[in-house]
Amino acid sequence: MSSSTDTELLYVIKIGGNIVDHPDLLKQCLTAFSNIKGKAILVHGGGKMATQLAKDLNIPQQMVEGRRITDAETLKIVTMVYAGLINKNIVAQLQSLGVQAMGLSGADANLIKAHKRVHASIDYGFVGDVDEVNVSMINHLLQQNTSLVIAPITHDGNGQLLNTNADTIAQSIATAMSEKYAVHLIYGFEKDGVLLDIKEPSSVLQHMNKDKYQTLKEEKVIFEGMIPKIDNAFLALEKGVKSVIIGKAEIMNELIHGNAGTTITQS
Repeated sequence: MSSSTDTELLYVIKIGGNIVDHPDLLKQCLTAFSNIKGKAILVHGGGKMATQLAKDLNIPQQMVEGRRITDAETLKIVTMVYAGLINKNIVAQLQSLGVQAMGLSGADANLIKAHKRVHASIDYGFVGDVDEVNVSMINHLLQQNTSLVIAPITHDGNGQLLNTNADTIAQSIATAMSEKYAVHLIYGFEKDGVLLDIKEPSSVLQHMNKDKYQTLKEEKVIFEGMIPKIDNAFLALEKGVKSVIIGKAEIMNELIHGNAGTTITQS
């Protein structure tokens, strides 16, 4: 027998450090989030804040294609910043907007299990790649009219925390929950969308398919931090997510209604 959740809408929204570092922009984004009619999950990063704290503590940081190399000291920093300060600040602000919000990391309630990344030539340290999303737990919480705020810290099931790319977390949750919901995935960041000219804010590409993406990567129009975001967007569509939009987080209301940003399509 079909569950009543089969046709329910679920918005999975990801915001990054460029938004959480700016209180006014974050407030605009969270206000739009609070007005969503239906189920909603917010996944956040916080890269700039973690990077600044690492700098203050003289802990060197290294990024490869938008992904952070995470040694033991850096893992402490990202856990404190992502799962602590940023997560609880967002939860508190959502409560003030009338949202029943719960802040979680992947380790809480066994929400997201991962394994330490294995790469042929790069040692990413304590970086995790997702193995499993606890669909039943997330569904249970959503059905209690709770909006989830998820930090990109996962665990391996053996007591080890792992730093996991927030774009990947959002995609993994969106695809896992597409078994039960009509999922719309939104990546909110500081730009209006995918830009054809990084120096021209109005050069937004309204629609992008895989062929166009490959061309823009080869031309170095798309690089570094945008690569994991867009890779995850295509993967989400392949695995059953209904739509993926990338755009400016502070106009989240327009992104939610499909009136702004770049819509990612398979063909």
